[in-house]
Amino acid sequence: MLVAAAVCPCPPLLVPEVAAGAAPELDAARDACLDAVGVLAAARPDLLVVVGPGDKPAGPGGNPAVGPYPAGAHGTFRGVGVNLDVTLGHAPEGVTTAGRPLPQSLTVGAWLLGRAHWTGAPVEGLALLPTAAPEDCAEAGRAVAGRADRVALLVMGDGSACRTLKAPGYLDDRAAAFDARATEALGSADLDAIAALDATLAHELKAAGRAPWQLLGGAARDAGLAGRLLYEDAPYGVGYTVAAWS
Repeated sequence: MLVAAAVCPCPPLLVPEVAAGAAPELDAARDACLDAVGVLAAARPDLLVVVGPGDKPAGPGGNPAVGPYPAGAHGTFRGVGVNLDVTLGHAPEGVTTAGRPLPQSLTVGAWLLGRAHWTGAPVEGLALLPTAAPEDCAEAGRAVAGRADRVALLVMGDGSACRTLKAPGYLDDRAAAFDARATEALGSADLDAIAALDATLAHELKAAGRAPWQLLGGAARDAGLAGRLLYEDAPYGVGYTVAAWS
């Protein structure tokens, strides 16, 4: 059963070493994310699952990096020019993990847990296809919630990337309204509103958080969790929302 959740954005710029001189610009978002992780720790889960969108393949063809990732899986920020590696929690004693690297969203999640000095429940990862159907996301959420008596989720994902002319997806007049709906739903744990987020519109607005958010919505059915909005802004033209559910 799901007992707590934290919703956080997943830009590499959240990591001060990546942001370098611009790091103070995301201090408020960073602090809010750490507060949300604190809510997870306070829930004393038996299992923590970090969920986020999978990376797109670098070249034509191939599939995004999706699926489960075990405790101890490795991620790196070398792709954004920083010699910094992270692991997703800790591998069980005597187990060596040398599998595929974490996608960006889970790498940022692993960094957040390290920054928060997570020592609680075992940690696993799950990367979703960004275009996954809402019903498939909800079904995956129900499966994750059934993994242990007390499950917590760290849900990594950005809102639209089209809030300004300089945003990665350029300006789209629909972006602000989409982000407002998503933020309201996430901040109030409104499961029906989360389920109603339009997957096609989210894809057009490059809102990679939509699939992880809808997994959370499925996981939280019948859990009776209340939501609290901790942060909302659109630095660099990308919607960032931080919320805690408990």
